[in-house]
Parts: sequence; C-alpha cells; structure tokens
Amino acid sequence: MTTTIHPTAYIASDAILGENCTVGPFAVIESRVEIGAGCRIGAHAVIQPYTQLGSGNTLHPHAVLGGLPQDLNFNAETVSWLVCGDNNVFREGCTAHRSAKENGETRIGSGCFFMNHSHVAHDCQVGDHAIFANNVAIGGHVEVGTRVFMGGGVVVHQFCRVGAYAMVQGTTGLNMDTMPFTLIGGRPAKHYKLNTVGLRRAGITGERYAVLSAAFRLLRNKQSLAQLPDTEELQMLKQWLAIKSKRGTHGFMDVRVKDRQ
Repeated sequence: MTTTIHPTAYIASDAILGENCTVGPFAVIESRVEIGAGCRIGAHAVIQPYTQLGSGNTLHPHAVLGGLPQDLNFNAETVSWLVCGDNNVFREGCTAHRSAKENGETRIGSGCFFMNHSHVAHDCQVGDHAIFANNVAIGGHVEVGTRVFMGGGVVVHQFCRVGAYAMVQGTTGLNMDTMPFTLIGGRPAKHYKLNTVGLRRAGITGERYAVLSAAFRLLRNKQSLAQLPDTEELQMLKQWLAIKSKRGTHGFMDVRVKDRQ
C-alpha cells in the first residue's frame, strides 16, 4: 500500500509523510510537519507547522494539531514544537497546541485517545495511554501521567499534575494536583479512593494493590509511608510526592470509603 492523498488536500512542499499514509478531502498539512508511517488524516483536519507525529496516528475530521499557543505574550515567529508518539487517536474537533517557549515541546505519548473537542494546551506533557473524554481541557504546563482517564468536561488549571493511573470524574475542575492511582471528583475536587478498576486492568493486584491501599490510608491520615514494602508502585508514588508542587495537592473526602480489590 502506498500513501494516498485526496486531490483536494493541501500539503506543503517541505512536509514529510511516511509510507502508507492516507490524507482525506480538504485536509491541510503545513510547512515543517513530519508525519510517520501509517497515519490517517481525516477530511478537513489541519496539521500546523512544527508538528511531529509518530506512526499509526489517526486524525478524525476537523482535528487541529500544532496550533499557536493561546498565550498573549507568544511571538508567532518562535520555533517550538508539538511532538506526538505512535497510535494516538484524535477525534473530531480535538486541538493540541505547540509550546510557548523557544525550542520547547508540548509532548503527547503513545496510545492515547482524545475524544471530541478535547484540548491539550501549550507545554503540556501527556503520558502513554491517556484517555480524554469529550470536552476535556487542560491548561498550559499541565502534566498528565500514564493511563490517566479524564471523564467528560474535566478542566485542569495550568501547572497542575495528574498522577499516573488516576481517574477524574466527569465535569470535575482540578486546580491542584491529583495523586497517582486514585479516583477524584466533587466540587471542590477531593480524592476518595483508589482507582480499583483501572489498577486491576493494569495488572496491579494482590500484594501490589494491598500496599497501595495501605499507602492511601496512611496519606489520608498524614502518616509516613516508610513502614510499607517498597513495591514498584510505591516507588512511583514516593517519587511523585517528592517533586515540589506548584499548585498544592487536592485533599481527601472526610467520609472513609473501603477499598476493595
């Protein structure tokens, strides 16, 4: 199979397309764009300058990648990037912007799924296998860990962190950090238990799950984690907690909920 380009599509002369790509009607691929093998660019999708896509990505109609940062101080002549890994899906109306810093990067990992009208702002870092439901919007400099799920309409303030394996309840507003491995929701947002289903699907069960459950109870009571076995997940949690937060961390619900494996 060779690359197929619809006659109505526009592709800049210096854009680079890998093998076996498909470009649909009225799609626009601008200058200084690199697209890996096997990508599918849907009708009316737009890929703007300084965007790099790995292999196997799919852009549905009207997705726009690599747009200028929504930053009033940004100079449009600045060279900055949007860099995406492999096998991501960008559904209709999805947008992701390049960095607001000279030679900076907005970075999206691999295997992510961005549903209709979700948005990734400038200088964000999104890990592998993240899922953004419809109308999720994350502000500039947000960090989203591996296998995070964000429900519909979630909004995240600039400079917040959402830890790996977290699940955010739909319509939640996050203006502080979300701890890894947890479920969070409410108004104001609070952690209320471990992301039991997500952890099970990721193979984090048995003793590994039990250690996380114990760690969650200790953190809820503001106690040290030093007494717990040093599992891979606990190391991840400790490393995350050791990084100084720019926004602080959301608290816990007052009502205790028993975690079940």
